Amino acid sequence: MTEEVQKHSVHTLVFRSLKRSHDMFITDQGNMPSKDERSEWFRKMCKIDDEYGIVKNMPKEGGRSKQNTDGNNPYGSWQGGRGPSDQVQQPGMELVPVDQNRGDNPTMPATGTDSNKTLVTVGSQQALVPKRAPTMPKPVWHPPWKLYRVISGHLGWVRCVAVEPGNEWFVTGAADRVIKIWDLASGTLKLSLTGHISAVRGVCVSPRQPYLFSCGEDKKVMCWDLEQNKVIRNYHGHLSAVYSIDIHPTIDVIATCGRDSTCRIWDMRTKSCVHTFAGHTNTVAEVRCQAAEPQVITGSHDCTIRLWDLAAGKSRVTLTNHKKSVRAICLHPTQYTFASGSPDNIKQWKFPDGNFLQNLSGHNAIINSLALNSDNVLVSAADNGSMHFWDWKTGYNFQRMQAAAQPGSIDSEAGIFAMTFDQSNTRLITAEADKTIKIYKEDDTATEESHPLNWRPDIVKKKRF
Repeated sequence: MTEEVQKHSVHTLVFRSLKRSHDMFITDQGNMPSKDERSEWFRKMCKIDDEYGIVKNMPKEGGRSKQNTDGNNPYGSWQGGRGPSDQVQQPGMELVPVDQNRGDNPTMPATGTDSNKTLVTVGSQQALVPKRAPTMPKPVWHPPWKLYRVISGHLGWVRCVAVEPGNEWFVTGAADRVIKIWDLASGTLKLSLTGHISAVRGVCVSPRQPYLFSCGEDKKVMCWDLEQNKVIRNYHGHLSAVYSIDIHPTIDVIATCGRDSTCRIWDMRTKSCVHTFAGHTNTVAEVRCQAAEPQVITGSHDCTIRLWDLAAGKSRVTLTNHKKSVRAICLHPTQYTFASGSPDNIKQWKFPDGNFLQNLSGHNAIINSLALNSDNVLVSAADNGSMHFWDWKTGYNFQRMQAAAQPGSIDSEAGIFAMTFDQSNTRLITAEADKTIKIYKEDDTATEESHPLNWRPDIVKKKRF
């Protein structure tokens, strides 16, 4: 005869489990854990150093502090042999006692020279503690840049420039519908490629294949085989002019953007459009690719920057801080940061979420291009031919330059449309509206004495938005 198993409700089972747990732990209820004096002392010292580090060492009467030896410390060494009762004076942080019998208001500084100190009350004593100076660190000295070569050959505005990975030649595209390849060392013309039927707006050279990619106002995106010097692939899909192109550093895809307010991702070999990033409400002026997430960054005339998830094919972050159109974006070669240029100012951002770092204000013009090298030199170039050189870390503008229009050009043709550093980061190549390509390099004869850093921290004001 089988025994019947009595079934209980879930409520009954839970109640029984709670009762067993209660009976098990009720005996230890209210018992404090055993104290370890040494651990307790270390905990208190860490808490005091963290919360009262500046004001914990109050001066003794007569300005002398009581000295203590290691023999008086039952808990061994602390902070290099000092016990909990040692008085450690920090340089520049000495506390000044306030006279309690003074007739004036004790909360106000005694003299005008103490206006940069804060009154701190600890127990029954008051002291003046120096404020932290609200200035940025001194920028690194960079040698000034100078023009050393002007290359002519195009018959229209030079709209784009790119340097090949071997650093032997560079390529330019212009409004005369011609792509030209130049020797970087001598500046001589090596090759001219014709095929576009409107202005060429973007060029880039593949680091893995002998391919050159170009895009233009004729809606065309072309792949040139540099072994045969002819077009081998066309990428059809853009509905209007294509303004920028970039190659992904690790995946065989290319990114293009243009006047149809989209950014398109193309498979390099099959010519198929992998993604169409739609979300901008105006012309997308610049696109950049990187290996880490987010892998695609775009700047648009709708005043926004978007960071795109390449795998999901959708926007990850939209940055709306700029008040005017964003025409230039550059990525830092070693840090996980980037910069964007707009007529209102230049902004620095941190990946992956687009956290704002700082503003670089002062270049009051339509910024068409940004370039950044591994020495933390950021260059911004504008429509009026002005170039500003910035220290990346501090945002200090250490040099300003005005590109002169070449003979035969009018002054309004001094604009700079594109700009890039070569692979050695020692030469800066600009594409300009006077139909020339200019190459700049650092002044080898300049020193910190001949070109001192004209930097005053009292006038530095950084906007935090």
